[in-house]
Amino acid sequence: MSTLPHCPQCQSSYTYEDGEHYICPECAHEWPRQAETEQAEAARVVRDANGNVLNDGDSITVIKDLKVKGSSLVVKVGTKVKNIRLVDGDHDIDCKIDGIGAMQLKSEFVRKA
Repeated sequence: MSTLPHCPQCQSSYTYEDGEHYICPECAHEWPRQAETEQAEAARVVRDANGNVLNDGDSITVIKDLKVKGSSLVVKVGTKVKNIRLVDGDHDIDCKIDGIGAMQLKSEFVRKA
């Protein structure tokens, strides 16, 4: 199954790549590949465990004890984290936790404070 987008003009599924463009062989419509990635980034929304949208600079609260990999430290339930930064990847929150330091968290284990 192809991962190429459908044609925005005629919705044909037979599109193909040609350099930096996608081309539809049915209607001859061409559009840049970069527009696809910009739309995907704009559509990317990070939500907490309750479904609230998270943004850069928000404060969050940890809702589950989290073991720190490679250490005997544990991030306890109720730990407040200020000034988060959203990043791409499986662990989509980058932050600093007092007493532990810089680490990345999954948004499914936090709620917006």
